[in-house]
Amino acid sequence: MKRLLSSLTLVLVGLIFMSAHNALAQKKMKKEPVLWAAEDIKWDTLKGSPPGSGVMGAVLWGSLEKGPFGALVKFPPGFKAPLHYHSSELKLVVIKGAYIYVTEKGEEKRFGSGSYIYEPARDRHATRGAEDSETIFFTEGSGKFDVVPIEMKKDKMMKK
Repeated sequence: MKRLLSSLTLVLVGLIFMSAHNALAQKKMKKEPVLWAAEDIKWDTLKGSPPGSGVMGAVLWGSLEKGPFGALVKFPPGFKAPLHYHSSELKLVVIKGAYIYVTEKGEEKRFGSGSYIYEPARDRHATRGAEDSETIFFTEGSGKFDVVPIEMKKDKMMKK
């Protein structure tokens, strides 16, 4: 009984501490609207994208380096990203063009404007954008944003 009471006390103290910490963090945050017109959004080369690829990003909130975050991503027409994964889960909503998700087995799935995609952490895939227009999508991540390339084995490369 003493052990149960001690455990319950520790849990309650932990919950009180967490509530106090969250309340302080919320007080520090300004509660003001953020209103950006499309022309006021600042686009820059997306960290982790292939050099010279033209992939752009605009962080709307949070940190790409640490996470969590929300960002807009823009692929130029015909952009292709080889097989890779992300360390954190990603949620995406396609705004313009088409986001083409390619499984590790090479199966393609095309998602147009208004589509939702969830990519679990370490999901192995390739991506492409529409051939005839830029592709813009909103992405939200639970942790840092990264693109970890997956090296193809020599025997697979020889077959292609």
